[in-house]
Amino acid sequence: MSLTDSYLAAAAERGPKPSEVRAAAAPRLEATGYGGRCLSRPVFLEAAEHRRLTEDLGLVHQALTSIPDRLFGGDIVRFAQAAGLAEAQAVAVSRGRGPAPSRFGRADLYRDEHGFWLLELNLGSTAGGVDNAVLNEAMLEHPFIADFVRDNELTYTETMAQVVKTILVEAKVPTGVRPVMAIADFPDSYPSLATQLHKSAAALAPLGIDALACPVDELEYRDDRIWHGDRAIDIVFRLFMIEDLLKPGAVELLEPVLQASERGHVAIFTPLDAELYGSKSALAILSDDANRSRFRPEEQEAIDRLVPWTRMVRPDLLDYAKANQSELVLKPAALHGGAGVLLGWQTDPETWSARLAEAAGRPWVLQRRIQPVPESFPTDTAAEDWLLTWGAFLVHEGLGGYYVRGTENLDGGVINLTMGATGTCCFYQQ
Repeated sequence: MSLTDSYLAAAAERGPKPSEVRAAAAPRLEATGYGGRCLSRPVFLEAAEHRRLTEDLGLVHQALTSIPDRLFGGDIVRFAQAAGLAEAQAVAVSRGRGPAPSRFGRADLYRDEHGFWLLELNLGSTAGGVDNAVLNEAMLEHPFIADFVRDNELTYTETMAQVVKTILVEAKVPTGVRPVMAIADFPDSYPSLATQLHKSAAALAPLGIDALACPVDELEYRDDRIWHGDRAIDIVFRLFMIEDLLKPGAVELLEPVLQASERGHVAIFTPLDAELYGSKSALAILSDDANRSRFRPEEQEAIDRLVPWTRMVRPDLLDYAKANQSELVLKPAALHGGAGVLLGWQTDPETWSARLAEAAGRPWVLQRRIQPVPESFPTDTAAEDWLLTWGAFLVHEGLGGYYVRGTENLDGGVINLTMGATGTCCFYQQ
């Protein structure tokens, strides 16, 4: 019997009311990545699944970050152009890259009867949900859940603490030094996130970082430092994304931070090249059979297990894409949050053909449809099936926790909280 089946059987017999679980957690989830709500139970991973996912994601990350050297002679601008980035984006990526690719990111995965499949790898500091452990803590306040976790030797990861360790290592902060970090977003998107960002900044203080949240245009470069008012900034935690660089005046807005980074006067976490390695174009490069010889055998095995068929949209693929519409998804290569995604099985043939024609030769990818197995979540009167997107965090020390979102729409599609999804937490065996 699986951990999930064991939990459901025990919960039906003696567990708390699902409505009580949700109601007790809700106040703690305000101004967090959960948006004030959660599912009625945690999800679970057994030791073999957790270990395999940890190893495979590490190998896929290794393969992704080797692409410039293995396919483009070390030229990151050529890689950026091949991935479909505009010139302004490619130049900014080159200027804002770090000494080594960042390890931080969130893999978004579906789980079918064969295991996990990687939908996208959100590499970089824009990956949300790092405050996920607040729900683990809330769930453990129920004696039934705490007993189940203990009896099955389950655990969870304090993702925020792992992110802090990753920041300190990658920003090369000397041991014992308490850095000042600006959590910076573009001025147009900052106001809607301000409350959550200030809460996150306060949560970093006990972990060894003095953080403040601000729009990026409040940062100045003078006297060989980045400043926010009269506070010198050691690290800029980048919330702005690669698509933000296409906004009018965006490059000029970032110029102080880019100049300071180039000269070693501030660390950007994560550097802008993280967005390139995390693009769907990069996944298409991994998936392409023409590149199999470029990767080590253990990397290719992990790619085969984890990465579904993914290709840049080319004219020679259009007939295939039309014939297999119900099994394909059309995605923009470098957008986030499900923006622009078109599901073949929910689209009429005329619209599908037109969108394919528009995408051909541009930064769009086709990806094989994954049909995840629904999981059962109890209600006070019965049970409901939900489709889950599993978010697995990559950190300096390996896998740094999970952030899981679900939808009752069993036909698939984009699952994120801004589109009405509901989150939960994960306990796993080591």
